[in-house]
Amino acid sequence: MRIGDAGDFIINKLNDELPGHLIYHNSSHAIDVYDAAKRIGEAEGITGDDLTLLLTAAYYHDAGFLVKAAGHEEESCRIARNTLPNFGYNNDQIDRICGMIMATRLPQSPKNHLEEILADADLDNLGRDDFFDVSHKLFLEGSFFGKVTDEREWDIQQIDFIEHHQYFTKTAINLRQAKKDANLGRIKALVNL
Repeated sequence: MRIGDAGDFIINKLNDELPGHLIYHNSSHAIDVYDAAKRIGEAEGITGDDLTLLLTAAYYHDAGFLVKAAGHEEESCRIARNTLPNFGYNNDQIDRICGMIMATRLPQSPKNHLEEILADADLDNLGRDDFFDVSHKLFLEGSFFGKVTDEREWDIQQIDFIEHHQYFTKTAINLRQAKKDANLGRIKALVNL
């Protein structure tokens, strides 16, 4: 498995082909999720081929935005199935990658440890200091698609989302839960809830 080549391929494709209104779901997000998956995965004891599969899934998890936003996870898997054999991945490995990609679909429902790690990595930002910067990018992207009309409505949606979100791995809980709770408190204060 040539993860370096596979990662370079999809990051370049995202940079070259994604529309400009995707200011959140872009190559920067893919790299951010890769970094979070690596950090969580290594802390959770993931090594060898399992780590390679996890990190490949991180690179490819939102590649489906190249085709469409709704149902992008299935498209991400299709792109992975069409592309990854060129980089030395076999069908069983790609099936596992697609399981991880599908575990990022909301509401998240991971079925194994690697899927839990990628799900946590995808929403790592909920418990970080840059949460509000990242959230604003997602608000602008959602506005483009007509999913949200104003920032108060967005804040209320964020409150509901965060209240129902859970981290799955001990590492993510230890690293991000307290800050996630603090970020939730800040949003509630903004809308006086």
